[in-house]
Amino acid sequence: MQLSQQELASMHPVPDARGINLYQADAARGLLSCYLSEELHAHLLPHLDRLGALAGSLLDDLAGTADKHPPILSVRSRSGLDIAKIEKHPAYVELERFAYSEFGLAAMSHRPGVLGWPQAMPPAAKYALTYLFVQAEFGLCCPVSMTDSLARTLRKFGDPALVERVLPMVTTQDFDALNQGAMFMTEQGAGSDVSATETQANLNADGSWSLHGDKWFCSNPDAGFAMVLARSESAPGLKGVSLFLLPKTRPDGGTNSYRILRLKDKLGTRSMPSGEIRLEGAFAWLVGERGQGFKHMSDMINNSRLSNGVRAAGLMRRALTEALYISKNRRAFGKRLIDMPLMQRQLSKMAVTTEQARTMVYQTAQALEASDRDPGKRPLMRIMTPLIKFRACRDARKVAGDAMEVRGGCGYIEEFSDARILRDAHLGSIWEGTSNIVALDVLRAIRKENSLPALREHVAHLLAHGVPVSDALRKLQTERIESAFTFAEKASTGNISEQARQAASALYNVVTMAAMRWEAKQADMPMRSHLADLVLKHKLAARDPIGDENVADPALCEWLAQSI
Repeated sequence: MQLSQQELASMHPVPDARGINLYQADAARGLLSCYLSEELHAHLLPHLDRLGALAGSLLDDLAGTADKHPPILSVRSRSGLDIAKIEKHPAYVELERFAYSEFGLAAMSHRPGVLGWPQAMPPAAKYALTYLFVQAEFGLCCPVSMTDSLARTLRKFGDPALVERVLPMVTTQDFDALNQGAMFMTEQGAGSDVSATETQANLNADGSWSLHGDKWFCSNPDAGFAMVLARSESAPGLKGVSLFLLPKTRPDGGTNSYRILRLKDKLGTRSMPSGEIRLEGAFAWLVGERGQGFKHMSDMINNSRLSNGVRAAGLMRRALTEALYISKNRRAFGKRLIDMPLMQRQLSKMAVTTEQARTMVYQTAQALEASDRDPGKRPLMRIMTPLIKFRACRDARKVAGDAMEVRGGCGYIEEFSDARILRDAHLGSIWEGTSNIVALDVLRAIRKENSLPALREHVAHLLAHGVPVSDALRKLQTERIESAFTFAEKASTGNISEQARQAASALYNVVTMAAMRWEAKQADMPMRSHLADLVLKHKLAARDPIGDENVADPALCEWLAQSI
């Protein structure tokens, strides 16, 4: 009998997972059924299966090629005209076609018909597909998210005539007609401190606006439309900042008055262009109220923060899949790596962190959907978003590094996916707010939007409708939950900024633990409750750092590897 290429590869001393279906390789893929209607879940299954197959083969190859051939900026044409044209490698453009056109990742929340579904899809569906896509290509998912978020913010705050004009251009699945989205916010002196924005917006006699100034870090700088913050009022600080929609092409068909000065040479996301923009009287439309720019932009930022969390979760899942495949198919000293206790310990710790992030993706997606339906639900969404952005994005860096180590020396070279994943993983905890900024935002949500009672109520609901904790752990669970909420409330009320990271981590662990117990019951997946126990014992409870408690979990490792 002739063996397949994948079977031959699995027998080689250096296992290579290329070609595996990243959806089918995921033992917890059925978890999505908890978060979607039965009909929509069934409808998406063949699309998830197709995307999983592509992500493990063609898309991964395209991503590797695009990573090695970053975009190039042509400032002038050969005849001396200023053009500021970005030349993207064909591999990246092909990835764009899959993301925007075939799978409609930026459009599915805004219009019906994507992937044959008759309504706009809920956030959980979009993020489930993004979770898979990012396992092949991380960089492109930033422009995809910004396009999606721009459409969302424009719909919420834009003038109806402007929405009618622009929305079809950013939500079309016709790739040649698509106008991608971006947001230009960061300045040299105004990174996390948006109140220091210096870009000026001038109101012209005809009622139009002109923007002047430099934007320091602009991803997807040649997008068809970008949301831009600029100072339109004489009032100092945030009160003087408004939100504008900047088109690449002016309404009269001419090129808008801004230039891409250079592209950034980045550690990761090298496939996707990021650059510096100089606005030289650029035409723009006002979005929302004058002087309320940051308030309006915050909606786009929060959506982007959630997307950062989704992408971090997807990277962790890809890293874990690779580590599981290697440990299952690599032998040393006469044993499979996955059968060795120390490797089981490493894989178990990676798995708990990875699965926490996946759970938080779906929980936050549900909170976002509920908030959109009922503004009274906003406090829960408001705290869940910075929680996932803070913790999942930091965790991705460690999981990616640990997975590289499982592969060993081969993981450090650029021929496998590990190095690219590790480089990309560092982005999430910097963009859309560094870890400190986002942890402080958790305390701000508690203090200004009364989010803690909403979170406490949500945790209680999850536990009440989940698999009960064992008698042996019940007291510990109750005490740890109460301690987490008490600590967070004290840090917020006292504005104790140095405790923000501890508070955010504790709340994240409490929410994911409770949600895993809920998932265990809803999906009839006992391993989720087991994972919740591990979160409780190893992330919420104090442990002796040199104690003899065994973290290695052979049953968990076996379950995780069953589909690989």
